[in-house]
Amino acid sequence: MKNKVDLFLDSGAYSAWSQGIEIEIDDYISFIKEHKKHISVYANLDVIGDPEATLNNQKIMEKAGLKPLPCFHYGEDIKYLKYYLKNYQYIAFGGMVGTHKVNLDKWLNEMFGKYICDKEGYPKIKVHGFGLTSLSLTMKYPWYSVDSTSWVMTGRMGGVLIPVFKNGKYVYDKLPMKVSVSTTSPNLKTKDHVRNYSPLKQKTVLKYLKEKGYVLGESKFKRESVDYKLRKKERWAESKVKGAKQRRVEIRMKIGVSNCYKLRDEVNIIYYRDLEESFGKYPRKFKAEERQEGFGL
Repeated sequence: MKNKVDLFLDSGAYSAWSQGIEIEIDDYISFIKEHKKHISVYANLDVIGDPEATLNNQKIMEKAGLKPLPCFHYGEDIKYLKYYLKNYQYIAFGGMVGTHKVNLDKWLNEMFGKYICDKEGYPKIKVHGFGLTSLSLTMKYPWYSVDSTSWVMTGRMGGVLIPVFKNGKYVYDKLPMKVSVSTTSPNLKTKDHVRNYSPLKQKTVLKYLKEKGYVLGESKFKRESVDYKLRKKERWAESKVKGAKQRRVEIRMKIGVSNCYKLRDEVNIIYYRDLEESFGKYPRKFKAEERQEGFGL
């Protein structure tokens, strides 16, 4: 913690709910109090599918001397949102993971257009988006903050995010290119891999990486016995298969985003940092879309 870092603590309620695990609120409260000096924002221990229990946990944590971020979920009765709007200046929207983007967009349009923003289109309170993986929805609405694992999953799946290059500059109001770069990617033989891009498109990708201080990287491969002892700059390029006598070994001649997932993570973090900066000073103005139901009658 030598450098100042703003830590946002999620309760883990969604992960626990999806895995059938229960989090004890007393344990969560104790954890926050023990590490409070390192935490900038901590969320309420919400209860998926039970807004009343979520609100009750909010009050329990407050009685314990904490100030958790309240959470309103997709599909909940609007009375809970009205309560949070009346009593808090910073809330979160949750329950959005797994919701179809069309339905989520419709819901967010109503939430921001009718409840969150004033007549001029500026948010009256700060809103955090839990698990917001859609970049288009991140860009569209005036969030104060969002979180998602998509940046790290992109890197783990062998990809990096590259902004669109137009008229001599990078633009962030367009969805980025998700470029497959990994030396072990299943996309190696497809048009989605950087090595199979057109020379001009490949040049754009390499130019961006260079500007950010990264290189593509170089590797070569060989096959060795399953008992082979890896040397410096070597790693197994495939999983061990039962009964197999040999495994593929990757020799990393030059470390880069193609053969190091940590570097891909860094590039993707930089993309999101630049995306955030492109939004300009908070808050952004929002104009709700007029929507017709059925046949518009």
